[in-house]
Amino acid sequence: MYDARYKDEQEAKYEAVLRCVSIGQAAVLDVGCGTGLVFDHTAESAEMVVGVDLAKKMLLKANERSQRFGNVYVVRADADYLPFKPGYFGAVFAFTVLQNVPKPSHALLEITRAARPGACVVVTALKKSLTRQAFEGLLESAGLHPNNIICRDPLRCYLAISFLNKNHVADAISLEY
Repeated sequence: MYDARYKDEQEAKYEAVLRCVSIGQAAVLDVGCGTGLVFDHTAESAEMVVGVDLAKKMLLKANERSQRFGNVYVVRADADYLPFKPGYFGAVFAFTVLQNVPKPSHALLEITRAARPGACVVVTALKKSLTRQAFEGLLESAGLHPNNIICRDPLRCYLAISFLNKNHVADAISLEY
């Protein structure tokens, strides 16, 4: 049901991001992976893709999707307490997650903790759930300082891409599409 209802919207986000950044051979973390839609866009080029979600039913669907790939794994975990060592992932995605976690600022700190220096960190938030100012404040509280936050149609969200420097502070890029 989720895929039928949200697939096109989620695909638009993935395409907007992946047109602008290359994940290369990085280990990719998809926080709030849902049914694993992003796996189809990242598994072929990534070293490994790990999808994390707390919702058991969503994770079961993601696990089914992961079986098509030899490098995709799913883990049931809370975005506020990611079970990974610091600085491991070269790309971390958090598509449409912040409004679904009890402590968005803590989840963002966990995301940056799991990312290695130089990592691409992509975060989106639904416009109906957060104002742009609130979204920017959450990003900044986690050390993510994008120069530009995209909020154009057909996306119904704010989309920010940042790259962590060696001090785990984000250097931002501008996303235009």
